[in-house]
Amino acid sequence: MRDETISGKAYDARLMRRLYHYIHPYRVSIVWAFLALTISTGIELFSLYLYKMVVDQFIQNQQRNGLALLCSIYIGLLAAGFIFQYVQFYLVNVMSQKSMYDLRLELFKRLENMSLSFFNRKPVGYLMTRLTSDIEALDSMFANCIVFTFNDLLYIIGLLGVMFYLSPPLTLLVLAVMPMIAWVSIRFKNEVRESYRDVRRLLSELNGFLQENISGMETVQIFGREKTNFNRYSKLTREYRDANIRSVYNYALFYPTVEFLGAITIGLLLWYGGTMLVNNPGFAGTLVAFVISSQKFFQPIRDLADKFNILQTGMTAAERVFSLMDANEIVPAPEKPVTRVIEGGVEFRNVHFAYKDDEWVLKDVSFSATPGKRIAIVGPTGSGKSTIINLLFRFYDVQQGEVLLDGVNVKDYDLRSLRSQIGLVLQDFFLFSGDIKNNISLGRPDIEEDKLIEAAKIVQAHPFIEKMPKGYDAEVKERGATLSVGQRQLLSFARALAADPRILILDEATSSVDTETEFLIQEAIERLIEGRTSLVIAHRLSTIQKADEILVLHHGEIVERGTHHELLARQGMYYRLYQLQYKDQAMPDAVNA
Repeated sequence: MRDETISGKAYDARLMRRLYHYIHPYRVSIVWAFLALTISTGIELFSLYLYKMVVDQFIQNQQRNGLALLCSIYIGLLAAGFIFQYVQFYLVNVMSQKSMYDLRLELFKRLENMSLSFFNRKPVGYLMTRLTSDIEALDSMFANCIVFTFNDLLYIIGLLGVMFYLSPPLTLLVLAVMPMIAWVSIRFKNEVRESYRDVRRLLSELNGFLQENISGMETVQIFGREKTNFNRYSKLTREYRDANIRSVYNYALFYPTVEFLGAITIGLLLWYGGTMLVNNPGFAGTLVAFVISSQKFFQPIRDLADKFNILQTGMTAAERVFSLMDANEIVPAPEKPVTRVIEGGVEFRNVHFAYKDDEWVLKDVSFSATPGKRIAIVGPTGSGKSTIINLLFRFYDVQQGEVLLDGVNVKDYDLRSLRSQIGLVLQDFFLFSGDIKNNISLGRPDIEEDKLIEAAKIVQAHPFIEKMPKGYDAEVKERGATLSVGQRQLLSFARALAADPRILILDEATSSVDTETEFLIQEAIERLIEGRTSLVIAHRLSTIQKADEILVLHHGEIVERGTHHELLARQGMYYRLYQLQYKDQAMPDAVNA
């Protein structure tokens, strides 16, 4: 994917302006942090001058009077500096956490509104990386670079001012080493940038691989793919390790190099300053203060190199996050959304639809269902049955034709209102971590406990729920791992019924249950769809014989329509499908009619 290999810039003003949008509400905290930073830096710089005073006025003159007072002042300055540094650090990190909180919520809300096609194309691991590690990289950038980079720059400038004040010749000697440090820093910057890009890319791949394989562990073990998957994971982990080691290698080389150059500088200072001290004994205090200042001078330079890489990582993460946020795959909302109660009239009018370009999945599909009518849809795999559901929920928009509810195009409905009035029971049902109660109500406040218990009773789920240790408060593990397939299916029926939808869709809803359980819920299905418009997609033709109309899809077109007996009598595609399922059983009288 493009944004997996974003080269990124060390600093991107456009991205930083967008990030400032999240900092702006907490700008007062930043102002106070800058103020505390300035004061703490001033205190530390003034403390350096005290070294000169101690040596020149007290040590060289062997003067004790006033030394205790000066030491007390020094300790007081250190305490004040500690307080201001604490305030600075606290305000910056609180600002960072609050900003990232806002960004996480906005990104997640954006994802919730993405079209279904977006999630069909984006791996879960890819999205998880954006919401977790990329946001964490931005948090690190906010916490370490926004204010503290200014702190390092201010400290370097302040130190240069103090050093020039103490001794211009010694200051020029320190600056003579700077071109070498600058060259080493640039080399370090370029090398680490490449290794960090590899680290971010491989981390995203690792997350995707782990999510997919842990979720599909049952399949992995059934088909004996443990060794194959282990080798793939080993390869990814090895590449991730090597990328991190390259980064560590660069750090391990850079810091000692700067320390070495700093040590050379100190040696030159002691040599040259010692020569000056021989000729001028009063230079001792200046030399001591200058050596201490020069030692402190190299620390912010090392910090700036580290912050540069944090900034580089943050800029790359920001581009990836905003690339996801800017994905123009949100279902467009109507200017004046319709929010009325749906009666249940459904109509597909000359619908053409393709998931990709002109590869039509549905071709000129037209049918209608009045409120309370039962429509069944059958056909071979890939004929377009589930696509009809996707269009009714408006997961996708049609390229040609119209999908209407009560005579109003689904594009004109408020999405939340539209989907809340359509119930769906899927073949591949999904249960969330939590408890039974919340998995039926999905947290909707309008579904009271009495209502969801009644729904569970109707669909025959109540008996097995009552037998669980905590009943409706029983814990549900991830994806309902502790429940049988049949139990999970029954809960999906209860979930659909508890919402009291005007339109009900059953998509292969009994395909995952055994024959006995299917028999138990057939009566429940009859009660479930009573008084509701229902669309039933089924491979088991025995479940749709009471439908008011059966649509037979083939290659995206309706090739037959009619009641069960009418279609059998025609001996067309529906008849052949029926024969395949019941070839070992006696055919009904309608066949010979």
